[in-house]
Amino acid sequence: MIRQPNAILGNDRLLVTVGKKGEIFGYYFPGRDFAQHVEESQACLHNGKDLIWSNAREWVAEQKYIENTNIVSTELVHQSGLVMHITDFVHPTLPVLVRKYKISSKKKFSGKFFYYSNLQVGEMNKKNSAFCDYDSGLLGQYWKNYYVGITSSPMFEEWQIGKAMDTIWWTNAKYDMEDGELQRNHEDIGNLNCSIGWKLDIDDSKPAEFTVFIGAASRRPALYKRMREVQNETVENMYNETQEKSIKWLSKKKLLEIPEYPGFETFRQDLFKAFNRSLLALSILNDSSKGSFVAAPEFDHEFEKSGGYGYCWNRDSAEIVTSLLEAGYPEYCARFFKWCKNTQLQDGSWFQRYWLDGNTAPSWGNFSFSTQIDETGSTIFAIDTYYRTLEQPIKAEFLDSVWATVLSAAEYLMRRTAEGLHEPCICLWETYSGIFTYTNAAIYAGLLGAANMAMDYNEKGLADRWIERAEFIKSTTIDKLWLDEGYFARGILHGKVDTAIDASIIGTFVPFNMLSASDEKEKEMIESIIKNIEKQLRVPVNDHFGIKRYVDDKYIDGNPWIVTTLWLSKALLEMAIVIDDKDNEKEELKTLTNDALKYIKWSLKGATGAGMLPEQVNKYTGRPAWAIPLSWSCALMLDNILLLDKLQKKLSNKSI
Repeated sequence: MIRQPNAILGNDRLLVTVGKKGEIFGYYFPGRDFAQHVEESQACLHNGKDLIWSNAREWVAEQKYIENTNIVSTELVHQSGLVMHITDFVHPTLPVLVRKYKISSKKKFSGKFFYYSNLQVGEMNKKNSAFCDYDSGLLGQYWKNYYVGITSSPMFEEWQIGKAMDTIWWTNAKYDMEDGELQRNHEDIGNLNCSIGWKLDIDDSKPAEFTVFIGAASRRPALYKRMREVQNETVENMYNETQEKSIKWLSKKKLLEIPEYPGFETFRQDLFKAFNRSLLALSILNDSSKGSFVAAPEFDHEFEKSGGYGYCWNRDSAEIVTSLLEAGYPEYCARFFKWCKNTQLQDGSWFQRYWLDGNTAPSWGNFSFSTQIDETGSTIFAIDTYYRTLEQPIKAEFLDSVWATVLSAAEYLMRRTAEGLHEPCICLWETYSGIFTYTNAAIYAGLLGAANMAMDYNEKGLADRWIERAEFIKSTTIDKLWLDEGYFARGILHGKVDTAIDASIIGTFVPFNMLSASDEKEKEMIESIIKNIEKQLRVPVNDHFGIKRYVDDKYIDGNPWIVTTLWLSKALLEMAIVIDDKDNEKEELKTLTNDALKYIKWSLKGATGAGMLPEQVNKYTGRPAWAIPLSWSCALMLDNILLLDKLQKKLSNKSI
């Protein structure tokens, strides 16, 4: 089942995805990619006659993050006058989700409060086991070395462990709640669900509060210990520690000096919030022990409409870590490149995608013709970007540690580009097989990055050889793929130049710098690329235009993407930065900046109500679509905001 979240929660040990009405969609432990232990988990009320589920359409929902934290606040208002407020956060150190419910009503309400879960512990629903140890206040479910436990404050008064099957409906915990009484079955095995409950008597002056704790462990004793710890700790203390942890982590970020732009007076605070939210989201999506990033929390486990998103791609992560580097978090580069050393293939390349622990993930890129060569180029380019920021002696130590990786990767790129264009492979969108402008640009940048490190490693011969090949790739790409219409072809497919325009051709400028805005002729090429992308790929929605991937895109209705739109705004800002602040160029500077701001504003309009940046925006409704949040989108939002800040500082220095 495909379920896209509105918000995410987590710490170093747990990732949770949440729907806009507080439903749990995903509960990932011990990794961000595996295992996902929840099929359904939410609250409901029994009014003496019927069940009122928290995700019922009668509730009007408002969900947001507590500012500068990964704490989610959800308020549900029912047409009957009931109000359910949910505060969700993950414990600051333990893999435990804390769910605090406050329920009030404009008139007297007597009934029950139930918390229901259909767990598939270890992503297995057929052979789970469950038990309720009432004396310890713990309901547990397990399979092999995966344990998920539920406890509460105050302690639940009744419970049921049942079969999540219509054929044994009389034990089913979901059905068992319908009469307002739970059967208190202590244990069962198989396809299971469970519920816990309390009496509920409230009115306008007498709200009720319940806190549900959902924790995970790899062994039963550890689960007991973990849940005892949260039972003995106040929710207020856990909340405060979680809040302080987020604020402290954000205090390391680069300080921004973004001005109030004319026509965007109220937008400045939105940019600050988006910067913090993107940072906080990326902190959750990173495996801090391995250094890898999940592209997005998985929502299409059956590969119904996609190949899945809960994996690490080198291409995405290379842009993510360099964005975090610029934002003030260089440690993510160090960890990710260590992961890259361990995951590099024997031929010097990297696989299509990986599990976060470094094992190769399900793939349709198992052969040389179906690999994605841009991922290798992107990785070396990112390594060199980080390398250039280091100071001695750390710089030399880092180079020693990655030199074999860089050498092997660069030689792989050399073998695949003997004719000046790369050999056939799969494009970055994993759609077409052929030779691509974007891939050549990534290889160009990777070889130049490798050459820079080779010079410092006293390998001038290698450096000269790699630079020569990079320049050959650039000249051949321009010669064979630049069109009279003023943009690069997508590439060469089936031996013919494919003139369909693809947003990824902006990669020749950002991020790979094959074209330079400082060179007058190349600047004209960049301007022409931008104009053609805008002319052919923009999609009207949300009071402006988003940019779709390519003209014939049919994936998920051909929606515009946040990544492609923010690539374009990034290119506009990079163009603005190289402009001299002369009177005759001030109008061009203003135009470039304003156009970029419109695209950034459009991207933020496509976020969820809680501020999560998606992969796409629905071209009909303007709502967030498909993968939510997408790490790549978050990284590019950081890039754009940092460029706005860089532009402001440049202009401020010139005015002094």
